[in-house]
Amino acid sequence: MKQEQGIVLETADGMAKVRIGRHAECGSCGACGGARQVVVDAVNPLGAAVGQRVRFAFREEQVLTGAFVVFILPLIFGGVGAVIGHFMAPLLAASGSLLAVIGALLFFLFALGLVRKFDRRAAQDKAAKPVIIEILDNQQS
Repeated sequence: MKQEQGIVLETADGMAKVRIGRHAECGSCGACGGARQVVVDAVNPLGAAVGQRVRFAFREEQVLTGAFVVFILPLIFGGVGAVIGHFMAPLLAASGSLLAVIGALLFFLFALGLVRKFDRRAAQDKAAKPVIIEILDNQQS
């Protein structure tokens, strides 16, 4: 499990929004749109309060799975769609290039739908969320 530190921004229903600073691993990702600070939803079994610095842990497999689904899966689907479109062209008496582009676009859009479904399902899965494991200070801002 990987551990990070952050400051609790808000709490509700056993969950906490924790702000963490970007670090070297985040710098090359770009998934956060250039945000200087990242906010994560974490399970809050210790009852951390707003303003407290906490340490939370998360499984690295979740990050890798998410990165694969968001970045790689659409590319694979687009490539498969292009190949299918290219080989369907002679059957439809159409341009191979045109059908390859259309196939790539359709499969890519389908993959984006799968990414959206994955995101919604992951957002509801408490087991996949980071867990606060330690309150580092008791000062509340």
